[in-house]
Formats: sequence, structure tokens, C-alpha cells
Amino acid sequence: METFAAEEVDELENVAARLLGEGATVNDVGRDHFPLERTLPRLRRVMDEVTVGGGFAVLRGLPVARWGEQLTSMVYWGMGQHLGDAGEQNPQGERLGHVVDYGEEASHPLVRRYRTAGNIDFHCDGADAVGLLCLRKARAGGQSRISSSVTIFNELMASHPHLVERLFEPMYLDRRDEELPGQPPCTKLQPACYDGQTLRTFYHSEYYRSSARHDGYALDTRALALLDAYDAIANRPDVRLDLWLEPGDVQIVSNHTVVHARTAYEDDPAQRRHLLRLWLSFRLECNA
Repeated sequence: METFAAEEVDELENVAARLLGEGATVNDVGRDHFPLERTLPRLRRVMDEVTVGGGFAVLRGLPVARWGEQLTSMVYWGMGQHLGDAGEQNPQGERLGHVVDYGEEASHPLVRRYRTAGNIDFHCDGADAVGLLCLRKARAGGQSRISSSVTIFNELMASHPHLVERLFEPMYLDRRDEELPGQPPCTKLQPACYDGQTLRTFYHSEYYRSSARHDGYALDTRALALLDAYDAIANRPDVRLDLWLEPGDVQIVSNHTVVHARTAYEDDPAQRRHLLRLWLSFRLECNA
């Protein structure tokens, strides 16, 4: 857990305010446009923790209520530029995502779960890390949950050794109707890789399972048994870590060594839950 110092908050605020005063939007701003001196050592420590440490970090102390959404968005985007490259999160090319309840039906098989107030099962995202900044929390629920995919693997080895090999074989992953023209509705993806030193995991139980809605893409019985066992271990209270993100908190999670989830929530109609999201691909210097 890290807390921003007052001089770091001032630096972030001053740079972001200057850029907004010049008429810049987040899409105009790269790392060189957002110079940081006082805050950079903290960001580097955080990325070390995410990349070679425990796989996640939480930073606290951003005055988002005072800043408002526009200034907070610029601050968060500028921080992200020093952590990695912000990737597109949907076919619309959104790179600074807004995690809010758009009123879409959570049970619909094609709805992106972050656009609902429903539960989100354990999964990884399509980047090296995912970052969330809390602008407003829910009236009830909306708890962030993380589990170490390395711990899950070790528990799987102990309890279901006959299923471990299936984790290193390709599975069908549903594209959820977001495929490009000419692409098949599912792609093959190996959930885990091991190079003799490091275990890296990409896990998305829901998207693996929903491949069965397409003819010829159903998973085999061993794959389904593996998903059942993996989900059960990830959800165990002794394996998962539950976190409440308060306004001004930033959570950064490695998609290679951690799976993350969220509980269902109930909104306050006057102050709806709102998080900003970045999908970050690391630059080489982030691992130095």
C-alpha cells in the first residue's frame, strides 16, 4: 500500500491543469508531455511490485472529489503514460475506460460485465496490467477481489494434479462478437505458459465457457473440469484477497500473475459508482 505525498499530489495536479488549460485531451498527451520528477520514484517502486513482486499495488491519497472527473482523468492518464502504453479496451478504441453501470442486462451472454452492476468472475485482461482509479464507490457492494494465479496453480497441483496438463494446452476463447471481418468467432489460447522459471497465466473462465455457443467450438470435458476446479480455488477465502477501493484509490494488477474479480453492487442514483480503467503494456524500462 502506497500513499501519495502532498508534493506528489501538487505535481500531478499542476501538470494536468496546465495541459487542460492549453486545451489538451488525453489522446494528445504522451509521456513527454507529462513530466514528473517527485512522483516518478513512487511509480517505479509500484511497477516493480507489480512486475516482479506480489503482482499488485494500491496507491491512495488522490483528492478526486476536489479535482473532478476531467482533471482526475488527465492525472490518471499522465500517470499511466509513465507506467506503460495504454491499449484499446474495446472495438471503439477506448483507451481510458469508464467502469460504470450503463443499465445493460448482466445476464446477457454478450454484454461486457464492466458495463453492468453485476458480479464479474475471476479473469485476466488483454494487457500486461490493468489499472483502476476509483472516482466514486457504490452504495453497497462492488468489492474488488484478486487471487494469485501462481497460488492457484500450486493448489491445483496439490488437489487436481490430473488436470494441470490441460492448463498448458490451447482452449477456445469466445471473441464475443468482437471479431474482425474474416476472423472465426473463437480463437485458440493457451491459459498458462512456463519457461522453467516464470509461470504466466491468461485466464477467463466465462469467455472459455461461452465458446460452446458456436457450433464446433465446445470445450472438452477435461477443460471444463479444469475451469470448475480453477474457479473454485480462486474463490476460496484463504486464496483470494478482498479490497474496498475508496475514492482516490488506484489499484494496479498484473494480468500475468494475478486474476481479478468484482462483486455485484447497488448504486446510489445521485452518486453512481465510477472507476477509470487503463490496460497497460509495459515498456522495457518498467522492468529495470
